[in-house]
Amino acid sequence: MIKDFGGKTAVLTGAGSGFGLECARIAARRGMNVVLVDIQTEALAAAAAEVQALGVQTLARRVDVSRTEAVDQLAREVEQTFGAPHFVFNNAGVGAGGLVWENSVKDWEWVLGVNLWGVINGVRAFVPMMLEAARADAAYQGHIVNTASMAGLLSPPNMGIYNVSKHAVVALTETLYQDLRLVTDQISASVLCPYFVATGIHASERNRPAELPAAELTASQRIQQAMIEKATGSGKVTAADVAAKVFAAIEQDQFYVFSHPKALGNVKSRTDAIVNMQNPPDPFAERPEIGAELRAALRQQAG
Repeated sequence: MIKDFGGKTAVLTGAGSGFGLECARIAARRGMNVVLVDIQTEALAAAAAEVQALGVQTLARRVDVSRTEAVDQLAREVEQTFGAPHFVFNNAGVGAGGLVWENSVKDWEWVLGVNLWGVINGVRAFVPMMLEAARADAAYQGHIVNTASMAGLLSPPNMGIYNVSKHAVVALTETLYQDLRLVTDQISASVLCPYFVATGIHASERNRPAELPAAELTASQRIQQAMIEKATGSGKVTAADVAAKVFAAIEQDQFYVFSHPKALGNVKSRTDAIVNMQNPPDPFAERPEIGAELRAALRQQAG
C-alpha cells in the first residue's frame, strides 16, 4: 500500500505503449522517478522524452525481459541510480493464438519467454532488494503489479498458448502475495487481469525476435488474430482507464484488478463448474455470439 508516490521510484516494463506507458504517465505526474523498459527502440525513446518533459528523473533501457541476465543487469542499474524501487510493473506481454496443437515450439518459447519468464525475472530481480529496503527502513512501502489477463482466469478456445502464460502469471502472483504476507507488512502485490483493451498487443509479431521465427499462419491463427483486432479495436475501456485502476489498487492494497468487472460472470461460471465437478462451461457465456462466430469460422475452414 503506497499513499504518497512523490520521490519514489517506479520500474515499468512494456513502457513504450499500452498500460506501461499510461502508468508511466501517472507515475511521472505524481512525482516518481520513472524507469522505462521496452523492447521497441523508437517507442521507448518517445516515451522517455514525454516522461522527461514532465520534469521527473527518468531512466530508459531497451531490455528483452525474457532474458534473465538482461533483467538482472537492469535491476543492478536501477539500484545504483535510485535505490530499491517502490513500484514494479511486470507488464510486458505478447499475444499468439490458434488451436493449441498448431502452435510451434518457437511460438511457445516466445510467448512463455515474455509473458511468464518476463514476470519471473522481474520478481526475482527486484523483490529481494525491496525486502532489503523494507528491513532497513520501517517507512519503506513497495508494491509489485504483474499483468495477467482475463485469459488467466478463463480458458477461451483458440488461444491456448496465451491462456497458459496468463494462468501461470495469476498463480505466480497469488503465491507472491501470500509469500510476502509471511515475511513483511511493507510490500504487497496485485495482478492485473484486463479483458479487451486497445494496447497494441494484437500486433505483437512486430517485436518477435529473429531467433524465434513464426511459421506461416494457420487458418485458426488468422481467424483468432482478426477476432482480437476487432475486439480490442471496438472496446470502450482505454489503457488510461486501466492505468488509473492500477494506481488505485496500489493505494488500497487491492489484489485483483479488472478492466471489465462485468466479465466476472464468466469466471464465476468456471469456478462453479470446478466446485461442482462439472465439465468446463462456455467461456463466452456472457457473450455467446463470440463463441458461435468462432465455431462457425473454424468449421467453415475445416469444411
